[in-house]
Amino acid sequence: MSRALRILVAAAVLLGGTVSLFAAENAPLTRGTAIIDPDLLRKLDQNDSLTISRLLWPERNANFPLTTDLLFSSLSQLKEIPRAIDAEFDRYVIRQKAAYPTETIGVGEGFDVQLFDRANLKSRDTRFVLAGIVNRMDRAYVSEEACGEIRLIYRLVRFEEGGKTATRLPMTFNLVMKARNARQTDASGKPVTCAEVARRWLDNGDWQGLIGGGISPSDAMLDRIETNIQISIAPKSALHDFRSDYLLKVFKYNAATKMFVESTLENQIDRDRILADDDLRRDFKAWLLAPENLREFDRGTVLIPETFLAKAAVVPTPAGLDASPLQPEFGMVQGEDRDNNKGERVFTDNDVVGALKQAAARGIDMQNIRSIAGFQRRLNDVTCAGCHQTRGIGGFHFPGVDWLADKPSNSTIVPASPHFFGDQVRRRDILTAFAAGKRPDFSRGFASRPQTRGSGELAGTEYQDGWGAHCSLQNAGSGAPDKSFTSWSCAKGLTCQAAAASSRIGMCFIKTR
Repeated sequence: MSRALRILVAAAVLLGGTVSLFAAENAPLTRGTAIIDPDLLRKLDQNDSLTISRLLWPERNANFPLTTDLLFSSLSQLKEIPRAIDAEFDRYVIRQKAAYPTETIGVGEGFDVQLFDRANLKSRDTRFVLAGIVNRMDRAYVSEEACGEIRLIYRLVRFEEGGKTATRLPMTFNLVMKARNARQTDASGKPVTCAEVARRWLDNGDWQGLIGGGISPSDAMLDRIETNIQISIAPKSALHDFRSDYLLKVFKYNAATKMFVESTLENQIDRDRILADDDLRRDFKAWLLAPENLREFDRGTVLIPETFLAKAAVVPTPAGLDASPLQPEFGMVQGEDRDNNKGERVFTDNDVVGALKQAAARGIDMQNIRSIAGFQRRLNDVTCAGCHQTRGIGGFHFPGVDWLADKPSNSTIVPASPHFFGDQVRRRDILTAFAAGKRPDFSRGFASRPQTRGSGELAGTEYQDGWGAHCSLQNAGSGAPDKSFTSWSCAKGLTCQAAAASSRIGMCFIKTR
């Protein structure tokens, strides 16, 4: 196992996510919702069916993978991506030097803060390999016409000794495609419906029936590219605990220019900019607490306007369970201490309580947010950064299948995080509704605790209430139950124990005398 991946495992344990010894154990959970079979992914990558070059080459006939030295130069659609990433690295280094002026920062183990080597993005020895395919039709509320998304997830890999050895590097590249093109037809000339796309996934048809409705995907199906890079590692020092930071970026596809251009991250609130601007702070509070928006916020389906969002997110891990500046919403809600935030928080307790009462008066049933603590937790996990900090493998939720390993089905690194696997029951429920021609319920619970919709499939597992699952400390007798978390209990034989100094949330462990 590479040094970087050992760090990912350590971070996963610190975050409360347990790592299974056998990735195959999770296969039933992803049946119909994701492709994580190592042999199939190897086949799709090695016969060039779903390489990035095959999907993005203008004529769609590229029959060879591109190493990174050619990928960003040969495919004109991608040329803005390295420049945007370089700019974020430069800004990151400036911030680090300002925060820790006595620490060195650079590429290599000789530095206090060790940066990701950007030479890997310009090398003839590295390329992105297909590491998983994920159905996200549960996100059809973003664009009903597209029926949601299909994500092709690629992992950066360095090949050495003429391709005999391969080392996975801490970066993923997600090509996000629309689940269907509204003008798309099947072999008989009939329009492809959301129900048909869902049925193909649930029936476990061949991959050609799952991507693009069985035809080569066109520009009309391209939506965006998401990148996630472990930008730095900082070992424990006299100044700070161990920390690993991950840089998240999004590039939307512009059909007119045929380019992927830098974009805001969905729901990634620009905390510092909002707190520093009286007008933004006032407008954000008014917008989010409006009953119709608060309802979608509660359901996890809110789409925050771009004016409040950031174009990049740095995700520190491990962030822990206690409120801290490492979390994206810290300082926006009353009761959280924050430097230079002298009463200029966005939401007071009275604001939140008043908004909940107003929603109730209008007959809005809140499913998740029933308290100030629930509001704070949702404000964190609705962001990209907060979600990646919750039950993740370091800063990733899908590091990807390592089919390059000698025995990928027996790898000590699972392809995805506990949060990912715990959410598969909900996603399959939505696919089933689509397939039956029904209107799906797109709501989701908190990232810490999967929404099971009455299914017992996750009962007793780490994903819901088994060892390592998140639970309500109030249910363990440490105080009055918080209405947002009353259902977060542990399975028989386990008890909820504190995992942080002041958090309301603990973890399920074996009872001790």
